[in-house]
Amino acid sequence: MKKRLIKRILEILAAGSLALSLCSCGRTAATLNTGEEMQVVDPATLQFPLAEKKTLTGMISFPANTESDPNKRTIFKRLQEATNVEIDWTAIQSDQWGDKITLNMSNPNLLTDFVFSAGFNDSDLLRYADYGAIIPLEKYIDTYMPNLSAVFEKYPEYRKMSTDVNGHIWALPWIEQLGSEKTAIQTVGGMSFINKKWLDFLDLDIPETIDEFEQTLIAFRDNAERIQKEFGIEGSIIPMSCILNDGDQDPAILINGFGEGYGDADKGRHIAVTDDGEVICSTTQQGFRDGIEWLHKLYDEGLIDREAFTQEWSTYVAKGKSGRYGVCFSWDVANIDNLADWVPLPALTADTRNITPQNGSFTSGYDRGRCVVTAVAKEPALVCAWLDQMYAPLQSPQNNWGTYGEDDEFDIFEMGTNDAGEPMLRHAPLGDASPVEVREAECVGGPLAVLDEYYGVYVTCPDDAQYRLDWIKDYYTPDMHTKYVFPNAFMSKEDTDRLAVLTTDIVQYINECKARWVMNGLTDNDWNDYLEKLDAYGLDEYLSIFQKYFDAFYAEE
Repeated sequence: MKKRLIKRILEILAAGSLALSLCSCGRTAATLNTGEEMQVVDPATLQFPLAEKKTLTGMISFPANTESDPNKRTIFKRLQEATNVEIDWTAIQSDQWGDKITLNMSNPNLLTDFVFSAGFNDSDLLRYADYGAIIPLEKYIDTYMPNLSAVFEKYPEYRKMSTDVNGHIWALPWIEQLGSEKTAIQTVGGMSFINKKWLDFLDLDIPETIDEFEQTLIAFRDNAERIQKEFGIEGSIIPMSCILNDGDQDPAILINGFGEGYGDADKGRHIAVTDDGEVICSTTQQGFRDGIEWLHKLYDEGLIDREAFTQEWSTYVAKGKSGRYGVCFSWDVANIDNLADWVPLPALTADTRNITPQNGSFTSGYDRGRCVVTAVAKEPALVCAWLDQMYAPLQSPQNNWGTYGEDDEFDIFEMGTNDAGEPMLRHAPLGDASPVEVREAECVGGPLAVLDEYYGVYVTCPDDAQYRLDWIKDYYTPDMHTKYVFPNAFMSKEDTDRLAVLTTDIVQYINECKARWVMNGLTDNDWNDYLEKLDAYGLDEYLSIFQKYFDAFYAEE
């Protein structure tokens, strides 16, 4: 397949239909794809708006039930006016993106100059780079992208995270800073929330230990009829609900205090880093076993939702909106019930008291593969210069959240001024409108950078982000005793491919055992068999790959 694709690309290029001019030197995209050459254009000729209108082609995704023509979105209308560059878009609905983008990237006839909302993982990037569908961007960034270059200069870790082991940058990143280090909004994904209205009604304090927490759930269970009557709740009372092995809805945050306090914050890879810099499997630690046995005890006592292993998001939310939960888990409790009646549940003390931050969170929100430039781009310098506009401090917040001056009744922003009298985007009151729906209707995503220093200068902080930042700072940061998180390391193609193979068996097996043990409990034989099977699946090799990149990442600091 790889050889046939390369042959097809070269045939098309030779025919001239996808020829890529490189400063009139006659070079082809095949040469450019090696990273040895780049299109050289005087940056002075790429000042916007261009003297003559240019048209580029791009691919983009859009959420269902929103505007399907990107050029009808206010953000892109303004960009076209400001740059005199029109984009001929191939727009794909988000729920169809995964299948269609894979087909388009394998067919030169369907490639556009760039893919705006690619969302490619490392394996995708390295595969597309390997067969020449995308071009390296490091030289274009340095020459034609002053906005992104300024971000890289101020935060060199983002350039390091964007660069592969051979020194190439294959994609433009999405960066969203909301807090930093142990106050970053990403340090805790699935928070635990407790129903303060029920606590007050039963004259209970917020629990701080696992024993107090268990007694609180028992009080919710044993006073179910009183709670139903007091608050007019239809349906049975559920002391604690969650969705096992489902990202932010998983209850893993509860078991951080067992053993040495690693918990299982990285539920996609099940790894943690010790203060000595050793990458370990979080789910082979004694603390994990003890925590799972405790969760089984809660389940056995009828304190955990019986549907926790099977329910889908819609069911989970529907029960929450009916007011039936005493404890729940999510990125934001407003997704499940309401803000007024709930408070975050602090770290629970068992053997220790700790919150393990999520891996990668110390460098805030980051997506390495957000946007790529393809080998069919005839003017990659212009493409990169146009994409650099997305990194302008006033533009990035709009691309990320939405804009101002829309024709409809809702705006994410109002254009105002900061204390210095300069333009600043101010979040507008939305009333009863859903922030998510308004954002999806207005924003365009793609490559961007929203930095902490922008707040109060170029944009206000979103209310839903601000209260979550306050929760993390007040409830969780004081108990984050972990020194390291695993960084956003860009691994080689060989290691990425090998890790993908190992991860499939290891993670699936861990998740299966975790769910089974919470439901049925576990014995010493179960635990020993589990450890032996993980060894057979290649756990040592799995951890050694992560260790290699952890050591390399911190060796450069």
